[in-house]
Amino acid sequence: MSRPHLPSAFALGIPLAAALVSTLLAGPVLAQRAAPSDAANGQVIVRFKDGADTMRAVALSSSVREGGPAALATAVRAQLQRRADALGARRGLALRSGNAIDGQTQVMRADGVSAAVLMSRLRADPEVLWVEPDQRVRLMAAPNDPLYPATAPGVRVNGPDSGQWYLRPNGAGVVSSIDVEPAWARSTGSGVVVAVLDTGVRFDHPDLGRAAAGGQLLPGYDFVDDIATANDGDRRDADPSDPGDWDAGSGSSWHGTATASLVVARTNDANGMAGVAYGAKVLPIRVLGVDGGFSSDIQAAIRWAAGLEVPGVPINSNKAQVMNLSLGVAGAACSQGYRDAVAAATAAGSLVIVSAGNGAGGPVGSPANCPGALAVLGLRHAGTKVGFSDLGPEVGISAPGGNCINIAPGTPCLYPILSATNLGTTVPAGNGWTNSFDISVGTSFASPLVAGTAALMKAVRPALTPDDLRTLLRSTARPFPSSGADNGPDDPSPVATCVAPQSNVQQLQCYCTMSLCGAGMLDAGAAVAAAGAALASISVTPAAPQAGTAISLSGVASSGRDGRPIVAWSWSLVSGGGVASGFSSATNASTASIQPTAGGTLTVRLTVTDDAGNSASSESAIVVAAAPGGGGTPPASGGGGGGGGGGGGAFDPGWAVALGAALLALRHVRRRVPHGRALGRLR
Repeated sequence: MSRPHLPSAFALGIPLAAALVSTLLAGPVLAQRAAPSDAANGQVIVRFKDGADTMRAVALSSSVREGGPAALATAVRAQLQRRADALGARRGLALRSGNAIDGQTQVMRADGVSAAVLMSRLRADPEVLWVEPDQRVRLMAAPNDPLYPATAPGVRVNGPDSGQWYLRPNGAGVVSSIDVEPAWARSTGSGVVVAVLDTGVRFDHPDLGRAAAGGQLLPGYDFVDDIATANDGDRRDADPSDPGDWDAGSGSSWHGTATASLVVARTNDANGMAGVAYGAKVLPIRVLGVDGGFSSDIQAAIRWAAGLEVPGVPINSNKAQVMNLSLGVAGAACSQGYRDAVAAATAAGSLVIVSAGNGAGGPVGSPANCPGALAVLGLRHAGTKVGFSDLGPEVGISAPGGNCINIAPGTPCLYPILSATNLGTTVPAGNGWTNSFDISVGTSFASPLVAGTAALMKAVRPALTPDDLRTLLRSTARPFPSSGADNGPDDPSPVATCVAPQSNVQQLQCYCTMSLCGAGMLDAGAAVAAAGAALASISVTPAAPQAGTAISLSGVASSGRDGRPIVAWSWSLVSGGGVASGFSSATNASTASIQPTAGGTLTVRLTVTDDAGNSASSESAIVVAAAPGGGGTPPASGGGGGGGGGGGGAFDPGWAVALGAALLALRHVRRRVPHGRALGRLR
């Protein structure tokens, strides 16, 4: 079945852009759908302070607790509304409660009051810790290329000639592939759960299927609470199936099915495609529907995926060690709600991976730019930043995002990211895979490659923490190329080196630097090998040491290659910084202690050796506070190693004004409009 590939007016953000694209394609301007309720209509997220009287809840009766999920959800909603009533009475507002994100945080709404006014009035309450808008978050699509034509009726092929080029070893002009085959020799991801927070999934796809029937997908959950957004006739429930996210202007994207397939598609079954971590399982969590989704649903889903409690929702019994979020808000700073959710998930042992966004070289948005999130930039086959990808210092690592080279009407895309899909234009109508004409490109498809690789690593060494995974992924990344990515004889213009992004300014293909594109290009084979190598791990007690109090160091979490036992430990003081002159105890043991005499920073090193002679070392910089009443202030602790977020954002309205630059991008990128839909905020 063929489907039109026409840009929607919403994708470019302004009527002029839609009209311009319509003229170029000699096709109709698609209708723009009125957006469902959003933050401007008085919907906010409120967090109460610890011990606030408003949070005190009446204990639920045994009949309610034993009455099943429906009775419990009803009781929880009633308690949340009582909180809203109490807060509203103090602030002179009629508040309606939405769902809770955790025990102290919930959605609140007020009719006839803007979000800005509502936040201002609620922030003044002495029991409120913070308030932020409940923003609508949308999928991030690759740019809606105005020269990308509709596929001719009936034209479908079984996949691009390049196949899954992004997984195989590099060669023949391809330098950004992740080289997963050496990783598969050590791991398939067995036993690891990867949460995919997206539009939901098609459980009936032959490359996926339900885990209970031998497939790849765990039960999951639907967190979309707004009925208009949900498109399935109900609110939160235990069914994360994707009913389609079409609206009056565009068709369904089946975006969650695509991203899930890149992580866990069935492999070695003589059918379809291969997944990066095909031995793992995906926990599908539906957070996006028609016109995207809300921050409150996404924040709650992040917590739930990590095994944390979300009021009114059953506890997740399949805790995710890795999460993939191919979504975001362009240009937005990381809000406190996202900071809290990512921090909570990280503390619970889940690595949060987010795509960098498709704002054509704009700055990273939220939640990819949040501390603790690992942001993923999109690369061309040649290893340069693909034109649609955003960039910035928040990016942690880069992976293939797909590109086409050929731009003439009717010509096949050469380097798309092959993924699973549904063939329905609106509602589900059979399953298939994307190909050279119905293509998948975008940072949405780069981040699942990293998530799958992290799952392979976690299966090799289950004790790896989110910080361990981030460090190993970055330290094993291959260097970016600095030459060889010219555009051929038809476009002799040189490729520039990437520069710092600016809002409303496009930056198309460019040679990456580590300061803007992360540590390098994902190397799955090297990352999994490093996960199995000897590992030295240092833990420090207390977490906030003080001069005059002994610091205890432990290396018990260290391990040898492929889990072999450690037989030797060696502790050393790299730098005392005037804080300490040596160890109080430092023998051939897994623990040591040191006595700081002043405030400042000291650095210790641990080297471990396993029973086969494999060694590894690790260093830890420890900030020591001055003793109470003592002089001096310890130096400020520096930031981490750049493994932070990497967002995506809404496609910038300035795109139409800078159409000339966009035409140049068509030589380097061609996008899959997901079955006729171009939301402009898909990643």
